[in-house]
Formats: sequence, C-alpha cells, structure tokens
Amino acid sequence: MDKAKILLIDDEPSIHNVVTAYLQAEGYQFQSCLDGPSGLVAAKTFKPDLVILDVMLPGMDGIELLANLRRESSVYVIMLSARSEETDKIVGLSVGADDYLTKPFSPRELIARIKAALRRIQDGSQPSASTAELGFAHVRINAIERRVWVNDQLIDLTTVEFDLLHLLAQRQGQVFTRQQLLENVWGYEYFGDTRVVDVHIGHIRQKLGDNQYIQTIRGVGYRFEDKVVN
Repeated sequence: MDKAKILLIDDEPSIHNVVTAYLQAEGYQFQSCLDGPSGLVAAKTFKPDLVILDVMLPGMDGIELLANLRRESSVYVIMLSARSEETDKIVGLSVGADDYLTKPFSPRELIARIKAALRRIQDGSQPSASTAELGFAHVRINAIERRVWVNDQLIDLTTVEFDLLHLLAQRQGQVFTRQQLLENVWGYEYFGDTRVVDVHIGHIRQKLGDNQYIQTIRGVGYRFEDKVVN
C-alpha cells in the first residue's frame, strides 16, 4: 500500500522544518504551503489523505480555507493554532475540523494522531453482519455505504460524525465516557481537552434534527436511544 499523502498548511518556517522532518522519517508523501490560497489549491490538486491546517494564515485564514474545502471534501483535518481560548477551538471544530492541537505541541503527539487517523481511514475493519445495517424506529445506518437516514431522509455526516454515531448506535443504551469515545473513534488516548467530543456530538444532533437520539448522561458521557425495528 502506498504511503499516505499529507498536506501541511502553516506559515511558520519552524513548524515546517520540524513537521516535515517527522513526516519524511515516517515515509509519508507530503506537500507544504505557507499561505491560505496556495493551501486551498493544493488541497484540491494534491488530494491528500490528511491535512494539517493552521488557523492563522496570510491571504486566507484557516477557518475560511476549511469552510471552502468542506464544500467538496471530507478529508481528515487536524487544526493547529497558537491560541488556547476555548472559543477558537470550537470555531475550528464547528467549521469542520476533525481534531485540534494547540501550539506549542509535541511533534510526536502530532504524528501519533496522524497515525491513529490514518489507521481508521485506511484499515477500517469491515462491519459485522449484525452491525452492517442498523435499523431503528427513526434512524437507519448502513455501515458499508456509510450512510444515515432519519425518517427516510438521507443526512450528510463527516467521517468522524458517522463513526461516533455508529459506535453509539450499535451499542444502544450503553453509556460511553468522552475518553472511551476518543479512544474508539479518534484512536488515541487523550488526556487533555475532551471538548472535541462535545462539539461533534452537537453537530450530529443538529443533523439528526432531534436531541433525543443521543442523550447526555450528566457527569459521565453519552448514549444512543431509539426503538429497534423488529
């Protein structure tokens, strides 16, 4: 299997030097860009498997770039930012980022997250017969086609959103902690801000059109509830 294609969009030379050295060591194919407009072009022409995207960029910031990219691509995006404010993280995730790292960060942590994401993208295990098609009173999930219908209406979910919903739905009634969801969906142990889970759950609820399907268990996590169709 060919090594994955990684696109780095960041205007800091020091970030480029360090990250590209680590990407080269791992044998990835990669391109790098120093500004928003060239980064958006590269995302469309290079067709990467994963994008590392800085929030603050000349020409077009990362939020605007991601908004443009999401109109036609579901590529996995890890956002980088020197900002640590909660609102900046939420904005990036709300626009469509799959994961988030705040500068300064450990290059080893970035590579670990890249590997975890690519494992799920490239090696995703085939669903079992019992979970390939999940049918409920209002929600239907086809894991092979990666499609979701609510009351027979097809809805559009990102890769992470689908994986979150499918995990919760195939174990209906089971409560998952945020840490368990991070380990199962993002694929790594995460000992920092788990708000990334809350933001993606919020997106799923909005797209499902009803909060009742994914319930918040205060102080614990989340569970999926809908009547099973016999």
